[in-house]
Amino acid sequence: MDRPEWDPWYDKAFGFVVRAENEQTARQLAASDAGDEGKDAWLSPQSSTCEILTRHDSLEPEIVISDFYSA
Repeated sequence: MDRPEWDPWYDKAFGFVVRAENEQTARQLAASDAGDEGKDAWLSPQSSTCEILTRHDSLEPEIVISDFYSA
Protein backbone atom coordinates (compact mmCIF):
# COMPACT_ATOMS: atom_id res chain seq x y z
CA MET A 1 0.00 0.00 0.00
CA ASP A 2 1.62 3.26 -1.11
CA ARG A 3 -0.10 5.61 1.35
CA PRO A 4 1.33 8.56 3.30
CA GLU A 5 0.00 7.06 6.55
CA TRP A 6 2.77 4.44 6.35
CA ASP A 7 5.68 6.71 5.40
CA PRO A 8 8.14 6.59 7.06
CA TRP A 9 7.89 2.88 7.95
CA TYR A 10 8.74 2.98 11.67
CA ASP A 11 6.54 3.18 14.78
CA LYS A 12 3.49 2.06 12.82
CA ALA A 13 1.15 -0.90 12.69
CA PHE A 14 0.87 -2.52 9.26
CA GLY A 15 -1.77 -5.13 9.91
CA PHE A 16 -4.02 -6.84 12.42
CA VAL A 17 -5.92 -10.08 12.72
CA VAL A 18 -9.00 -9.16 14.73
CA ARG A 19 -11.85 -11.26 16.06
CA ALA A 20 -15.01 -9.15 15.91
CA GLU A 21 -18.72 -9.35 15.15
CA ASN A 22 -18.48 -7.01 12.17
CA GLU A 23 -16.14 -4.80 10.14
CA GLN A 24 -16.92 -1.67 12.16
CA THR A 25 -15.91 -3.34 15.44
CA ALA A 26 -12.78 -4.80 13.80
CA ARG A 27 -11.76 -1.36 12.53
CA GLN A 28 -12.37 0.22 15.94
CA LEU A 29 -10.23 -2.42 17.67
CA ALA A 30 -7.41 -1.93 15.16
CA ALA A 31 -7.66 1.86 15.55
CA SER A 32 -7.39 1.49 19.33
CA ASP A 33 -3.96 -0.13 18.87
CA ALA A 34 -2.68 2.17 16.09
CA GLY A 35 0.83 3.56 16.02
CA ASP A 36 2.03 6.76 14.38
CA GLU A 37 -0.05 5.98 11.27
CA GLY A 38 -3.03 7.17 13.30
CA LYS A 39 -6.47 5.81 14.08
CA ASP A 40 -7.98 7.13 10.84
CA ALA A 41 -5.79 4.75 8.81
CA TRP A 42 -7.72 1.83 10.32
CA LEU A 43 -11.14 3.46 10.34
CA SER A 44 -11.01 4.45 6.64
CA PRO A 45 -11.73 1.91 3.86
CA GLN A 46 -9.56 4.09 1.60
CA SER A 47 -6.50 3.41 3.79
CA SER A 48 -7.03 -0.19 4.92
CA THR A 49 -9.02 -3.28 4.04
CA CYS A 50 -10.98 -5.84 6.04
CA GLU A 51 -11.36 -9.45 5.03
CA ILE A 52 -13.49 -12.04 6.83
CA LEU A 53 -11.44 -15.14 7.67
CA THR A 54 -13.79 -17.20 9.86
CA ARG A 55 -16.62 -16.56 12.25
CA HIS A 56 -17.09 -17.90 15.75
CA ASP A 57 -19.98 -16.35 17.69
CA SER A 58 -18.97 -17.50 21.17
CA LEU A 59 -15.61 -15.70 21.36
CA GLU A 60 -15.03 -12.18 22.65
CA PRO A 61 -13.86 -9.44 20.23
CA GLU A 62 -10.10 -8.98 20.46
CA ILE A 63 -6.92 -8.27 18.53
CA VAL A 64 -5.37 -11.67 17.78
CA ILE A 65 -2.19 -10.55 15.95
CA SER A 66 -0.62 -7.14 15.43
CA ASP A 67 2.08 -6.42 12.81
CA PHE A 68 3.98 -3.44 14.28
CA TYR A 69 7.35 -2.01 13.23
CA SER A 70 9.32 0.20 15.60
CA ALA A 71 12.68 1.87 15.18
